[in-house]
Amino acid sequence: MGIFSRFTDIVNSNINALLDKAEDPEKMVRLIIQEMEDTLVEVRSASAKTLANKKDIVSQINKHQADAEDWQAKAELALSKDREDLARAALQEKKKAAEAADALSKELALVEEQISKLQDEIGQLQEKLADAKSRQKAIIMRQKTASSRLEVKRTLDSSKVDNAMGRFEQYERKIDDLESQVEAYDLGKKTLHDEFAELEAGDKIDEELEALKAKVKGSESSASK
Repeated sequence: MGIFSRFTDIVNSNINALLDKAEDPEKMVRLIIQEMEDTLVEVRSASAKTLANKKDIVSQINKHQADAEDWQAKAELALSKDREDLARAALQEKKKAAEAADALSKELALVEEQISKLQDEIGQLQEKLADAKSRQKAIIMRQKTASSRLEVKRTLDSSKVDNAMGRFEQYERKIDDLESQVEAYDLGKKTLHDEFAELEAGDKIDEELEALKAKVKGSESSASK
C-alpha cells in the first residue's frame, strides 16, 4: 500500500544508530517517538478504511449471489411456463451476476491480504514504539552523562586547571613568606612563658647547689672523725 515506505528506517533500523547521527539525541528521541506515533495513527486509519472497503465488497458479493439465485429461479419459472426465451435471458443475467460475484471475490482476497499486511506492520510499529519509549529515559540520561564527562575531560586536558593550580601554589608561597617574616620579628624576644621558665630553671639549680654543699660538708665531717 506504500503507507509505510517513508518510515522504513524507523521500523527496520536500530534506534541507537539513528542517535549516533543526531546533534541533539534528546530531541531526536522525541522526534522518533512522535513520528512513530503519527505513523501508527495513519496506519490504523488506513486499516479501518480497508476494513470498511472489505465490508462493502462482501455486501456487493452477497447481493450478486442473491441476484444469481433470483435469476436462476426466474429461469426455472419461465421454463415451467414454456417460455424458453425468457429462461435463456434469465440465465444470461444469472451469468453476469455470478461473474460479478467472482470478480469481487478475487478483489476481496487482495483486500484481505492488504489487511493482514497492515496488521503485521501495526504490530511491528507497536513493538518498536514500546521499545523506544522504554529506552527513552535511559538514552537521554546516557547522553547527558556522556556530555558531562566529556566537558570534565576537556577541562582537565586544558591549561585552565594547570593555571589555577599554579596560582594556588603561588598564594601558598606568599603565605609561607608572611609567616616567616612574623617568626623573624619574634626572634630574640622573651615571652612571659620564657621568663617563668628561666625562674623555674634558676630555682632548680639553687636546690641542686645546696644539696651538693650539704653532701660535701657531710663528707668532710666524716673524714675528720
